[in-house]
Amino acid sequence: MCIKQLWSHNMDWDKLRVFHAVAEVNSLTNAGVALGLSQSAVSRQISSLENGLNIKLFNRHARGLILTNEGEILYKTTRHIFSLLHTVQTKIADTKHAVKGTLKIATTTAVGTVWLPPRLNSFFDAHPDISAQFILTDGEVDFTMREADLAIRFGKSKNPPPGMVHQHLFNVNLKAYGAKSYFKKYSTPKTVDELSNHKLLVYGGGAAAPTDHVNMLLHLGAKLYEVREPFIQLPSAFGLLECVRAGMGIALIADYIARDYDDLIPLFPDISHPVSEMIMAYPKELIGTKRIEAFLDFIRKEAVKLK
Repeated sequence: MCIKQLWSHNMDWDKLRVFHAVAEVNSLTNAGVALGLSQSAVSRQISSLENGLNIKLFNRHARGLILTNEGEILYKTTRHIFSLLHTVQTKIADTKHAVKGTLKIATTTAVGTVWLPPRLNSFFDAHPDISAQFILTDGEVDFTMREADLAIRFGKSKNPPPGMVHQHLFNVNLKAYGAKSYFKKYSTPKTVDELSNHKLLVYGGGAAAPTDHVNMLLHLGAKLYEVREPFIQLPSAFGLLECVRAGMGIALIADYIARDYDDLIPLFPDISHPVSEMIMAYPKELIGTKRIEAFLDFIRKEAVKLK
Protein backbone atom coordinates (compact mmCIF):
# COMPACT_ATOMS: atom_id res chain seq x y z
CA MET A 1 0.00 0.00 0.00
CA CYS A 2 1.29 3.49 -0.80
CA ILE A 3 0.05 7.04 -0.28
CA LYS A 4 -1.17 7.21 -3.88
CA GLN A 5 -3.41 4.18 -3.32
CA LEU A 6 -4.90 5.77 -0.23
CA TRP A 7 -5.95 8.93 -2.01
CA SER A 8 -7.35 6.99 -4.95
CA HIS A 9 -10.05 5.73 -2.57
CA ASN A 10 -11.20 9.26 -1.70
CA MET A 11 -9.91 8.69 1.81
CA ASP A 12 -12.24 9.85 4.57
CA TRP A 13 -10.27 11.81 7.18
CA ASP A 14 -12.69 10.79 9.93
CA LYS A 15 -12.03 7.12 9.20
CA LEU A 16 -8.28 7.75 9.25
CA ARG A 17 -8.61 9.56 12.56
CA VAL A 18 -10.58 6.68 14.05
CA PHE A 19 -8.16 4.09 12.66
CA HIS A 20 -5.19 5.99 14.10
CA ALA A 21 -6.82 6.19 17.53
CA VAL A 22 -7.57 2.45 17.55
CA ALA A 23 -4.05 1.58 16.39
CA GLU A 24 -2.58 3.72 19.18
CA VAL A 25 -4.33 1.78 21.96
CA ASN A 26 -5.23 -1.55 20.26
CA SER A 27 -8.76 -1.28 21.57
CA LEU A 28 -12.10 -0.21 20.09
CA THR A 29 -13.46 0.68 23.52
CA ASN A 30 -10.51 2.81 24.65
CA ALA A 31 -10.31 4.54 21.27
CA GLY A 32 -14.01 5.32 21.53
CA VAL A 33 -13.51 6.91 24.94
CA ALA A 34 -10.68 9.07 23.58
CA LEU A 35 -12.76 10.12 20.56
CA GLY A 36 -16.07 10.51 22.36
CA LEU A 37 -17.66 7.75 20.26
CA SER A 38 -19.40 4.51 21.13
CA GLN A 39 -17.60 1.22 20.56
CA SER A 40 -20.09 0.28 17.85
CA ALA A 41 -19.50 3.57 16.02
CA VAL A 42 -15.74 3.00 16.10
CA SER A 43 -16.22 -0.57 14.87
CA ARG A 44 -18.38 0.61 11.95
CA GLN A 45 -15.75 3.16 10.90
CA ILE A 46 -13.00 0.53 10.94
CA SER A 47 -15.12 -1.95 8.98
CA SER A 48 -16.00 0.72 6.43
CA LEU A 49 -12.32 1.62 6.03
CA GLU A 50 -11.34 -2.04 5.59
CA ASN A 51 -14.08 -2.55 3.01
CA GLY A 52 -13.12 0.59 1.13
CA LEU A 53 -9.47 -0.44 0.93
CA ASN A 54 -10.32 -4.12 0.47
CA ILE A 55 -7.79 -5.13 3.11
CA LYS A 56 -7.85 -6.32 6.70
CA LEU A 57 -6.28 -3.83 9.11
CA PHE A 58 -6.63 -5.65 12.43
CA ASN A 59 -6.64 -9.20 13.72
CA ARG A 60 -9.05 -9.66 16.60
CA HIS A 61 -7.77 -11.45 19.70
CA ALA A 62 -9.10 -12.00 23.21
CA ARG A 63 -6.55 -9.51 24.56
CA GLY A 64 -7.38 -6.84 22.02
CA LEU A 65 -6.57 -5.87 18.45
CA ILE A 66 -3.30 -6.50 16.62
CA LEU A 67 -2.36 -4.68 13.43
CA THR A 68 -1.93 -6.76 10.30
CA ASN A 69 1.05 -6.09 8.02
CA GLU A 70 -1.16 -3.79 5.93
CA GLY A 71 -2.43 -2.15 9.11
CA GLU A 72 1.15 -1.48 10.24
CA ILE A 73 1.88 0.25 6.92
CA LEU A 74 -1.22 2.43 7.21
CA TYR A 75 -0.44 3.19 10.87
CA LYS A 76 3.07 4.42 9.99
CA THR A 77 1.49 6.64 7.35
CA THR A 78 -1.13 8.09 9.70
CA ARG A 79 1.50 8.69 12.39
CA HIS A 80 3.50 10.70 9.87
CA ILE A 81 0.41 12.62 8.73
CA PHE A 82 -0.74 13.50 12.23
CA SER A 83 2.83 14.40 13.22
CA LEU A 84 2.96 16.90 10.36
CA LEU A 85 -0.45 18.28 11.34
CA HIS A 86 0.77 18.70 14.93
CA THR A 87 3.80 20.66 13.70
CA VAL A 88 1.61 22.87 11.51
CA GLN A 89 -0.80 23.52 14.38
CA THR A 90 2.13 24.46 16.62
CA LYS A 91 3.50 26.94 14.10
CA ILE A 92 0.07 28.46 13.45
CA ALA A 93 -0.58 28.83 17.18
CA ASP A 94 2.79 30.49 17.61
CA THR A 95 1.95 33.24 15.15
CA LYS A 96 0.01 34.76 18.02
CA HIS A 97 1.76 36.60 20.84
CA ALA A 98 0.40 34.44 23.66
CA VAL A 99 2.58 31.62 25.01
CA LYS A 100 0.11 28.75 24.95
CA GLY A 101 -0.40 25.15 23.89
CA THR A 102 0.54 21.66 25.09
CA LEU A 103 4.12 20.60 25.74
CA LYS A 104 5.02 16.94 25.18
CA ILE A 105 8.00 16.27 27.41
CA ALA A 106 9.85 12.96 27.52
CA THR A 107 12.13 12.34 30.48
CA THR A 108 13.53 9.64 32.74
CA THR A 109 11.43 8.20 35.54
CA ALA A 110 13.80 9.76 38.11
CA VAL A 111 13.56 13.26 36.66
CA GLY A 112 9.84 12.97 35.93
CA THR A 113 8.79 11.65 39.34
CA VAL A 114 11.31 13.16 41.75
CA TRP A 115 13.23 16.19 40.47
CA LEU A 116 10.91 17.97 38.05
CA PRO A 117 7.43 17.99 39.72
CA PRO A 118 8.34 20.20 42.72
CA ARG A 119 9.79 22.77 40.34
CA LEU A 120 6.94 23.00 37.85
CA ASN A 121 4.62 25.25 39.83
CA SER A 122 6.61 28.39 39.09
CA PHE A 123 6.65 27.58 35.37
CA PHE A 124 2.90 27.07 35.11
CA ASP A 125 2.23 30.12 37.29
CA ALA A 126 4.23 32.18 34.81
CA HIS A 127 2.57 30.52 31.79
CA PRO A 128 -1.03 29.62 32.73
CA ASP A 129 -2.01 28.90 29.11
CA ILE A 130 0.54 26.10 28.73
CA SER A 131 -0.38 22.51 29.58
CA ALA A 132 1.93 19.50 29.57
CA GLN A 133 1.96 15.82 28.74
CA PHE A 134 4.83 13.81 30.24
CA ILE A 135 6.24 10.61 28.77
CA LEU A 136 8.32 8.80 31.38
CA THR A 137 10.86 6.42 29.87
CA ASP A 138 14.50 5.53 30.38
CA GLY A 139 14.68 4.60 26.70
CA GLU A 140 14.72 6.56 23.46
CA VAL A 141 11.83 8.57 22.04
CA ASP A 142 11.02 8.91 18.35
CA PHE A 143 11.26 12.60 17.51
CA THR A 144 10.65 11.91 13.83
CA MET A 145 7.13 10.79 14.78
CA ARG A 146 6.70 13.65 17.27
CA GLU A 147 6.36 11.35 20.26
CA ALA A 148 7.69 14.35 22.20
CA ASP A 149 8.56 17.99 21.64
CA LEU A 150 11.65 17.75 23.80
CA ALA A 151 13.46 15.30 26.06
CA ILE A 152 15.42 15.58 29.29
CA ARG A 153 17.60 12.49 29.60
CA PHE A 154 21.01 10.99 30.38
CA GLY A 155 23.53 11.69 27.62
CA LYS A 156 23.07 12.04 23.90
CA SER A 157 21.15 9.52 21.84
CA LYS A 158 23.32 6.80 20.29
CA ASN A 159 21.66 7.28 16.92
CA PRO A 160 20.11 10.76 16.94
CA PRO A 161 17.98 11.71 13.94
CA PRO A 162 19.28 14.61 11.85
CA GLY A 163 18.32 18.12 12.89
CA MET A 164 18.48 17.61 16.66
CA VAL A 165 19.76 20.10 19.23
CA HIS A 166 21.49 18.73 22.35
CA GLN A 167 22.21 21.03 25.29
CA HIS A 168 24.10 20.15 28.48
CA LEU A 169 22.12 20.79 31.67
CA PHE A 170 24.20 19.36 34.52
CA ASN A 171 26.50 16.50 35.47
CA VAL A 172 25.11 13.54 37.40
CA ASN A 173 27.05 11.91 40.25
CA LEU A 174 26.01 8.94 42.37
CA LYS A 175 26.68 8.85 46.12
CA ALA A 176 25.74 6.48 48.94
CA TYR A 177 23.00 7.67 51.29
CA GLY A 178 21.08 6.36 54.26
CA ALA A 179 18.59 7.68 56.81
CA LYS A 180 19.28 8.63 60.43
CA SER A 181 16.77 6.01 61.60
CA TYR A 182 18.64 3.27 59.73
CA PHE A 183 22.06 4.25 61.09
CA LYS A 184 20.65 4.47 64.63
CA LYS A 185 19.44 0.89 64.31
CA TYR A 186 22.31 -0.68 62.37
CA SER A 187 25.28 1.70 62.91
CA THR A 188 27.01 3.87 60.32
CA PRO A 189 29.60 2.24 58.04
CA LYS A 190 32.89 4.10 58.26
CA THR A 191 34.59 2.39 55.31
CA VAL A 192 33.31 0.91 52.06
CA ASP A 193 34.23 -2.66 53.04
CA GLU A 194 31.75 -2.39 55.94
CA LEU A 195 28.93 -2.22 53.38
CA SER A 196 29.00 -6.04 53.39
CA ASN A 197 27.33 -5.89 56.83
CA HIS A 198 24.49 -3.61 55.73
CA LYS A 199 21.20 -3.73 53.86
CA LEU A 200 21.80 -2.55 50.32
CA LEU A 201 19.05 -1.23 48.08
CA VAL A 202 19.74 -1.40 44.35
CA TYR A 203 18.17 -0.86 40.95
CA GLY A 204 16.74 -4.07 39.50
CA GLY A 205 13.63 -6.16 39.24
CA GLY A 206 14.01 -6.92 35.54
CA ALA A 207 14.31 -3.32 34.37
CA ALA A 208 17.34 -2.09 32.45
CA ALA A 209 19.57 0.19 34.52
CA PRO A 210 19.20 3.85 33.50
CA THR A 211 22.97 4.47 33.84
CA ASP A 212 26.16 2.45 34.22
CA HIS A 213 27.47 1.76 37.74
CA VAL A 214 24.02 2.33 39.25
CA ASN A 215 24.54 -0.77 41.44
CA MET A 216 28.13 -0.01 42.40
CA LEU A 217 27.35 -0.70 46.09
CA LEU A 218 27.33 -4.42 45.36
CA HIS A 219 31.03 -4.24 44.45
CA LEU A 220 32.47 -1.16 46.17
CA GLY A 221 35.07 -2.27 48.75
CA ALA A 222 34.05 -5.93 48.43
CA LYS A 223 36.56 -8.76 48.28
CA LEU A 224 37.91 -9.78 44.90
CA TYR A 225 35.19 -11.46 42.80
CA GLU A 226 32.63 -10.90 45.58
CA VAL A 227 29.21 -9.55 44.65
CA ARG A 228 27.10 -8.57 47.63
CA GLU A 229 23.51 -9.75 47.91
CA PRO A 230 21.03 -6.85 47.69
CA PHE A 231 18.35 -6.52 50.34
CA ILE A 232 15.84 -4.90 47.96
CA GLN A 233 15.81 -4.50 44.18
CA LEU A 234 13.50 -1.87 42.68
CA PRO A 235 13.09 -0.72 39.05
CA SER A 236 12.46 2.85 40.22
CA ALA A 237 14.73 5.65 41.40
CA PHE A 238 11.78 7.14 43.28
CA GLY A 239 11.13 3.79 44.98
CA LEU A 240 14.76 3.53 46.10
CA LEU A 241 14.67 7.09 47.40
CA GLU A 242 11.56 6.44 49.48
CA CYS A 243 12.97 3.15 50.84
CA VAL A 244 16.11 4.96 51.99
CA ARG A 245 14.07 7.75 53.59
CA ALA A 246 11.98 5.10 55.39
CA GLY A 247 15.14 3.69 56.99
CA MET A 248 15.19 0.43 55.05
CA GLY A 249 18.81 0.51 53.93
CA ILE A 250 21.59 2.21 51.98
CA ALA A 251 21.39 3.10 48.29
CA LEU A 252 23.16 5.08 45.62
CA ILE A 253 21.19 8.24 44.86
CA ALA A 254 21.97 10.88 42.27
CA ASP A 255 23.26 14.08 43.84
CA TYR A 256 20.78 16.29 41.96
CA ILE A 257 17.95 14.39 43.70
CA ALA A 258 19.50 13.97 47.15
CA ARG A 259 20.12 17.69 47.64
CA ASP A 260 16.35 18.24 47.97
CA TYR A 261 16.07 15.95 51.03
CA ASP A 262 17.52 17.01 54.38
CA ASP A 263 16.74 13.62 55.93
CA LEU A 264 19.30 11.85 53.70
CA ILE A 265 22.74 11.36 55.26
CA PRO A 266 25.66 10.97 52.82
CA LEU A 267 28.31 8.31 53.34
CA PHE A 268 31.95 8.40 52.27
CA PRO A 269 32.05 12.10 51.27
CA ASP A 270 35.25 11.59 49.30
CA ILE A 271 33.67 8.93 47.10
CA SER A 272 31.26 9.84 44.32
CA HIS A 273 30.89 8.34 40.91
CA PRO A 274 30.24 10.56 37.88
CA VAL A 275 27.89 8.51 35.73
CA SER A 276 26.58 10.79 33.05
CA GLU A 277 25.32 14.23 32.10
CA MET A 278 21.74 15.37 31.92
CA ILE A 279 20.96 16.87 28.54
CA MET A 280 18.01 18.49 26.84
CA ALA A 281 17.20 17.44 23.26
CA TYR A 282 14.72 18.89 20.78
CA PRO A 283 14.31 19.26 16.99
CA LYS A 284 15.84 22.34 15.37
CA GLU A 285 12.54 23.12 13.67
CA LEU A 286 11.01 23.91 17.08
CA ILE A 287 13.55 26.66 17.77
CA GLY A 288 11.61 29.89 18.20
CA THR A 289 8.38 28.14 19.19
CA LYS A 290 7.20 30.25 22.10
CA ARG A 291 6.04 27.52 24.46
CA ILE A 292 9.19 25.48 23.76
CA GLU A 293 11.46 28.48 24.33
CA ALA A 294 9.64 29.29 27.57
CA PHE A 295 10.21 25.78 28.93
CA LEU A 296 13.83 25.66 27.74
CA ASP A 297 14.54 28.92 29.54
CA PHE A 298 12.89 27.59 32.71
CA ILE A 299 14.88 24.33 32.69
CA ARG A 300 18.17 26.12 32.02
CA LYS A 301 17.61 28.33 35.08
CA GLU A 302 16.79 25.31 37.24
CA ALA A 303 19.91 23.53 36.01
CA VAL A 304 22.11 26.51 36.91
CA LYS A 305 20.97 26.17 40.54
CA LEU A 306 22.59 22.72 40.66
CA LYS A 307 26.04 23.98 39.71
